[in-house]
Amino acid sequence: MNTRSKRFSSAVPMFAIMGLLALSTSYAQQETKGGAVQCANLVYAVNKTSVCFSDRFLQRLELETNVRTDSKFVRVQLDSNDLYKYPFSIMTGEGAFSLTPKERQQLKYYVTHGGFLLASSGCSDPGWTRSFRNEMTQIFPDTKLTAVPLDHPIYRTVYAVKSVETTHARHKAQLEAITLNGNIVVIFSADGLNDTAHAQNCCCCGGDEIGEAEYINVNILSYAMFH
Repeated sequence: MNTRSKRFSSAVPMFAIMGLLALSTSYAQQETKGGAVQCANLVYAVNKTSVCFSDRFLQRLELETNVRTDSKFVRVQLDSNDLYKYPFSIMTGEGAFSLTPKERQQLKYYVTHGGFLLASSGCSDPGWTRSFRNEMTQIFPDTKLTAVPLDHPIYRTVYAVKSVETTHARHKAQLEAITLNGNIVVIFSADGLNDTAHAQNCCCCGGDEIGEAEYINVNILSYAMFH
């Protein structure tokens, strides 16, 4: 296992991970490419998408658990039926935005029928955060984003995450979630999980982001697969 921050360590033995995956009958396992887990990079608000969210965590998951992954994101329009081919999606970016009515309807249907969304404000952009929170309020008027405590299983599916902080401001960060019928279907971070250090030709340009995003993203994808 590769060297990593002292805040991260292997959380569970590999045989336990593989056992959980073998027993899972989730949508996330049924919809794969040649047995490899795929991840969609959403195009939303007509033409907004992420260009600076590292896909390295996909390779990291395969390295640490032997779970096969498609190592590159696939750009998918949020309002397209192609979305349902992908069990796991990321939605990120910078600046204010508004989803179309069809995109809101599609996103709600997606996460309530087996899909899982990881959303993050690129470089902790406050404008994107405000827009995303507003969209979640419109899509899920009866369900609020709530903080995910550090003792939640999502922080230890593959790596044991003991603390989360940003790279520049060095403030404590926290994941938030939309939970429906006892299951997390959306994970959101107001602090960037984009991992620009491992994204090609990208940087935060003075912005802020979570320092060990690669390992947290591995945990989130692993959690989505067998919970």
